[in-house]
Formats: sequence, structure tokens, C-alpha cells
Amino acid sequence: MTLVLGAAAYDPKVVTIWDGFKRWLRAAGLDFDYVLYSQYERQVEDLVAGRVDVAWNSPLAWVRSVRLARARGTEVSPVAMRDTDRDLTSVVIVSESSPLAGLADLRGGRIATGAIDSPQGTLIPLELLRREGLEPDVDVTVVRFDVGVGLHGDHVGGERDAVRALLAGEVDAAAILDGNLLTFAQEGLLTPAAVRVIGQTPPYDHCMMAAGPSAGAEELAAFERCLFGMDYADPAVRPLLDLEGMHSWEAPRLVGYAQLEAAVGASGFYDENGNVRAGDYRP
Repeated sequence: MTLVLGAAAYDPKVVTIWDGFKRWLRAAGLDFDYVLYSQYERQVEDLVAGRVDVAWNSPLAWVRSVRLARARGTEVSPVAMRDTDRDLTSVVIVSESSPLAGLADLRGGRIATGAIDSPQGTLIPLELLRREGLEPDVDVTVVRFDVGVGLHGDHVGGERDAVRALLAGEVDAAAILDGNLLTFAQEGLLTPAAVRVIGQTPPYDHCMMAAGPSAGAEELAAFERCLFGMDYADPAVRPLLDLEGMHSWEAPRLVGYAQLEAAVGASGFYDENGNVRAGDYRP
């Protein structure tokens, strides 16, 4: 029986990654194939419906898959995470010359964020503001940059545009993944001396490999053995792991999704049954 994986095509490199993994997994004895999606919402629906067996899910897609499966009387299970999916944070940055010293100073101001469905660039940072007593679009105007909508922030173009707006003086602050400070500096978008951090979220976890109800126990066990058996020292797999931004697959954990769950609840992005409730979300 072929194990079929779903993955979101957030970048052309996704084809290279999963073509390579497919060859490697088949050479390891696993009958494996994959399909690509232009958005995570359809991928989640197909996972829960059994049209794909496993899915390489964003954190937001994981949250929805659990809710949708529960509402339909079935379940999804966590399989694996990248080593780089653990303990990420998002930051709120301002220009170095800004008079703002902390998040409380944003009251009455404007904050730029990534896409509507970006956990790290929008949902989790806005939840941080709520915890500081600032209601988005009430106490602080949110200027959202909807780039790559449907890809759950994997396309970081919205965060880039948020930084551009900050540097142009169009907003008072911007919310981005902390690691993108380095990425954007390497790209030449900003210099580290040009901005400073006035707020940072607690650590959270990112993507999750998930198994749906159609995954056979034998095939899933073989898939897990293969993932955990990938060795960064293996020249056949190392370039693929580099493209995927990781060194190894690790055992899954669920404790790192609490902030995103809270953000989804506070914003009403999904309801408890996994239905999309964000009125202006068009993946």
C-alpha cells in the first residue's frame, strides 16, 4: 500500500525536497508518493477525509486538523517535527530612533504584520498584544500584509513588507519571526542597528507532520522509522534537509501550541469544529 503525503507548495523548492525524499524513502523500502497543495485548508480537509495519509502541516493547519477531525468523529495523530520547529519566538520591532520603549507604548499606534493566516507574523504576535492589554484594531491599528494567503505564513513575503513599512515610517512597529531578523539582514532588507525589539513572545513550536485516519499502521510505522533514520551525514539526504531548514526529525510534542490555540480562539479564526470563521480570509 502506498503512503501518500500532502505538502503545501509555498516555494518551488518544495518539489525538489519531496522528489528527493520520495527517492530516498523508496530506496529505504517504503512505497511512498506525495501530492502538493496551493493552500493548507484543502490539505487539512483531504487529510481528515482520508484522501492523503499524512500531511506536512503548518502549526495552524495542525490546530485545524485536530478540531476538524474531532468534529467528524475521527482523529489525527502527531508523527514528527523538525529540530528547528521547537522553541521559536516572534518579536515586535521598532525603528532605532522610535520613542517607543515597550508594547504598552503602542496604544493608539500602528503595527504591521504578515498575512492574515501567519502564526508567527500575525496571530501569535497579536495574541501577545492582547496579553499586554492591547486589543488589535481597537487599541492598536493593525496594518496587515496579505502575501501568500493560504500558506499560513510559510511564504514570509508579508513579514518582509511589514518591515519595509516600518523602515518607511508608515507604521510604528512590525511583528516578525525572530529568526527573520537575521534572514532579512542577510538579504539586505535591514541592518541590525536600524531596529530594536520592544516585545517578544514566549517560545512556541511550529510545523507538525501529522497522520490521518487513512494511514495504515504498518506503513506509518515504516515512515516514522525512515524519518527518524535520516542522517545529516548522509550525502543523499543532507541537501534535502538543508532545503527543509533542519538537521533531523524529532519526536513530536504538543505543548508548544498553546499560544496559537489562544490566538485562534481570541481572533475567531476557526471555530471549535475547525470551520473557517475569519471573514476576510480567502485562501
